Amino acid sequence: MRRFEGLSVLVSGAAGGFGRSIARAFAAEGAKLLLTDLDEAALEAAAKDIPDTEIATLAGDVSREATAKTLVETAIARFGKLDIAINNAGVVHAYERLSAIDAAEAERVIAIDLMGVFYAMKHQLAAMEARFAREGRGGTIVNVASVAGLKGAPLLSVYAAAKHGVVGLTRSAAAETARRGIRVNAVCPSFARTAMVLGDDADADSEDEKRIVRGIPMRRLAEVEEVVAAVLFAADPANGFMTGTVLPVDGGLSAI
Repeated sequence: MRRFEGLSVLVSGAAGGFGRSIARAFAAEGAKLLLTDLDEAALEAAAKDIPDTEIATLAGDVSREATAKTLVETAIARFGKLDIAINNAGVVHAYERLSAIDAAEAERVIAIDLMGVFYAMKHQLAAMEARFAREGRGGTIVNVASVAGLKGAPLLSVYAAAKHGVVGLTRSAAAETARRGIRVNAVCPSFARTAMVLGDDADADSEDEKRIVRGIPMRRLAEVEEVVAAVLFAADPANGFMTGTVLPVDGGLSAI
């Protein structure tokens, strides 16, 4: 039997980067999917790229609480339950010293990367707690944070602050809900071969890549599939005793 056979999974930021590959991996393991992203056209294209799986899509802005509420309601209406939520949507600001970062840009990053996860978890946890009260079954949340949430990130200070916040939300929620059948964990990638990191050179041996990997003990970027594997590991029902865990996938970066 496939690991997620018949389970309903919500994935945010599903149109590209990690999210699109996460969605495909869950589908291959038997999950039913509710996918969301701000870019509706890209979201629909991503959904069409996943065969032989029951999929619902709902475009929306994760920095708005109404989006989080509607997503949970849609999952329950469509699938009768929300088993797993992957809070993956996020943005990063340009490399800048803290003193040079525009306030509006800082607010945008915090709104999406931190408040978006807060809103998502607020409504996901409420639904999972209600289900536990009815049926004795809760659910699982995996937040995609960053190694920047575990240590300082020069020139990415606001992004790091937001991801530190996600780690704090993860650990706090895990402790609050551990007796209610809910597991909450985070995966913390470092630099991976995505457009967010490399821009249009995501598949090239670029100068940007060479500069980035100098600081990584493994001297390479993460492959998207390596991060996806960690997300599925954290979500796997077989890991029933794992909650409040913050899992680095960073080539050894957090070890130094």
